[in-house]
Amino acid sequence: MAKKLRIGIIGCGGIAHQKHFPALSHYKDQVELVAFCDIIPECAEESAKNFGDPGAKVYTDYHELLKDDSIDIVNVLTPNVAHAPITIAAFEAGKNVFCEKPMSDKPEMAKKMIEAWKKSGKKFTIGYQNRFRPEVQALHKACENGELGDIYFAKAHALRRRAVPTWGVFPDKSKQGGGPLIDIGTHALDITLWCMNNYKPVSIDGSVFEKLGHMQEATEGNMFGPWDPKTFEVEDSAFGFIKMENGATIYLESSWALNVRDSKEAATTLCGTKAGAEILSGMSYQQDQLIFNRAHNGLLSEEKLSPSGNIDYFDGGNNKPEVIEAGQWLDAVANDGEPLVKPEQAYKVTQILNAIYKAAATGELVKITY
Repeated sequence: MAKKLRIGIIGCGGIAHQKHFPALSHYKDQVELVAFCDIIPECAEESAKNFGDPGAKVYTDYHELLKDDSIDIVNVLTPNVAHAPITIAAFEAGKNVFCEKPMSDKPEMAKKMIEAWKKSGKKFTIGYQNRFRPEVQALHKACENGELGDIYFAKAHALRRRAVPTWGVFPDKSKQGGGPLIDIGTHALDITLWCMNNYKPVSIDGSVFEKLGHMQEATEGNMFGPWDPKTFEVEDSAFGFIKMENGATIYLESSWALNVRDSKEAATTLCGTKAGAEILSGMSYQQDQLIFNRAHNGLLSEEKLSPSGNIDYFDGGNNKPEVIEAGQWLDAVANDGEPLVKPEQAYKVTQILNAIYKAAATGELVKITY
């Protein structure tokens, strides 16, 4: 029997409990959860008790966890601003790293993460689990096969009508770096760039709004209950206009609270010379959909793919995206493979998001040179 991979968890909050612990529970024959770290001791202790293997250790200082030479993988599941220093320290300690999205709140720190990774010789990936959804996989395959032709215009959708998160540190700018743009806009942009296979932005413009977040009356109808406008430090919506080196253009829309009827999240629209395609997902849709549109036999047509016709592109059957993501990552570490989400791709997402914030703050177009 192959040696089990020993995993240390840094950050035992919501994303650990909602995504990582359930996903890793599917791979008990491959992994051991041996260390848990959180600045709140009770969170680490409770996580170790409920999800840890026998003898699992508890820490409040991640530096102490990283001293354990038996740990193979570290999952960095902290607020955004802590991703970079912890990831860099983990590589310096000789660990493989799974870092939650976004890679970092700042591109310069993301670049340092990449430098530390390359120096370490270890594996590195970022938690963009939406790539593992069957309809996203199907769309990516269609793009790879050239079925859409030259994709020259796209929309990345991350719109919520009223779904401001009211737990954790989401509205705390000092810990997260921003609001819906960096929280959910990051997923929509990642899907869009990956399907387009286009990672060369040259100019970015953006608008960022702090409107509804500070209005008590706007909290009515929020999915997670009323938020506190007094502690709401981030934007409630943000929009970006991204031009790529080859002339292609991407419009990115994101919100936690916006007076819009249609809520689309982790969704994309692609327009190519041969056909167009869109993924419909989010709170307005009971089921995720993939629709292709084209001209066919003299008529305009739409082709909607049935969920039953989706193909499993990775081992794991019909498991949730985060379960398939974890399995593909563990296989890459165990068998010296490549994770699906490349750090260089995640860096571009961080670079673009940061440029949207910068363009909105300065009122000037942000240009990127190569």
